[in-house]
This record gives sequence, structure tokens and C-alpha cells, in this order.
Amino acid sequence: MDADFKLRSPETGTEYWIFLETPPASEPRPHPAVLVMDGDDQFRFAVEAYREVRVAGRVPPLVLAGVGYGASYAKPANKRLRDYTATAMATEEGSGGADAFVAFLERTLWPELARRFPLRADTRGLAGHSLGALAAVHALFRRKPFFNRCLASAPSLWWDNRAPICAAQQLQRTGVALPAKLFLGVGEEDTPSMTGDLTLLEEQLAALPFPGLEVISRRFPGRDHYNALPDAYREGLTALFG
Repeated sequence: MDADFKLRSPETGTEYWIFLETPPASEPRPHPAVLVMDGDDQFRFAVEAYREVRVAGRVPPLVLAGVGYGASYAKPANKRLRDYTATAMATEEGSGGADAFVAFLERTLWPELARRFPLRADTRGLAGHSLGALAAVHALFRRKPFFNRCLASAPSLWWDNRAPICAAQQLQRTGVALPAKLFLGVGEEDTPSMTGDLTLLEEQLAALPFPGLEVISRRFPGRDHYNALPDAYREGLTALFG
């Protein structure tokens, strides 16, 4: 799949491949936009799900931008392990670069998209699955998050001894407000770690809610880690933008 354009990041030093799905010019503008992680391998699932719910009238016109590397999973040019993880693990060489990656999304990619398309400034989406969902959650759980619509499908909350859950808890204790929407989804047949850790996060958010944060949770019957993605995008886009 060819990129619609490529963009070098001063924050990470990487050239990213950007894949686009945009509304017809006849649609009223501006549009909300959603950045989709793992653009090389997963963007087509997001596009198919979006087209389905759009035809059904469940969501407004959206700009979808898949963020990729021009290389699939496990290829040397694919930097998802570095970009999607906020803490470094000794067993995972090169991990822990999520802060720089999120800075690229906010400071370089989003302004470039806004230059090309009329985007709504008040509705900024970020979506991912597995490690990509981990990056989305990391981008949301901060004192002043840039993204306020987060779609996290089977987030890898196990990472680094559940460091993402611990980081969220530390932020919760500050009482900071998060005026945003968070969609959490996972297949019921996913691993016990994936389903169990997501339950831990949901219970933690319910016990000490972030003021202003709306959390929507879904479990997908008969789905596992590898086939839940279409369901997650259909339900997630509808919940966040419908």
C-alpha cells in the first residue's frame, strides 16, 4: 500500500508513511480527525469499519490518517516497539520512546493535516490496537492531553509490569481533569492478561474517576486478539464520534 504522503519527524528522526481516508469535498467542513496507529498493517480495518458505520449514518464525516513506516510488523524499518511504549524494558531493546512519538503526532503531523484539510480543533482522535492502543492510552493520560477521543482496542497494559496502569493511577491521585472520551474494547477470547489487565484499568477508573472523562467499555463475544479489530473500530468510532 502506497502512502498518501511521507513526513519526517524532528522529534524521532523517522520518516513516517501517512495513509488517508478523507470525506468528499461536498461534505460540510471542518471535520474531526482520527490518527490510527500501525498504519501499514491495520489502517484498512479502520477504513472498512468507518465506511460501514458512515453508510449506516452512525458517525459524521471523519478524516482518518494511518501512521506507518512503510514496513510491516517486525521489519527493521518498523519502529512501533520504540514509538508505542512509554517505558523502556531491558528485554525489549529500543523501547521507551512514546513521549517523542506523541510529540510528533501533536506538533508535526497534526499541523500538517490541518494545513491540508479543514479539521475541527475541538475533536482530536487517536486510535490503536495492542501496542498501538498502549500509545493512545499514554497520550490521553497526561495533565493536558492534546487528543480527547481515544480508541484503545486490546491495549497492552501488561507492558513493563503494568506500568501504564500505575502511571494512570499516579495521575488520578492528582485530581487532574480529563475532558475527553475513552473507548476500551477487547475480545472475550483474548488472553487472560489482556482481558484481566483491561478490567483492572476499568475498575481503577471507576473507583477514582478523572473529572470530565467518559469511559465506554465493550467486550466482543467470540473474538480474540487477532480478529477483534473490526468490531473495536466499528463500536469505538460510533461511541466516540456518533
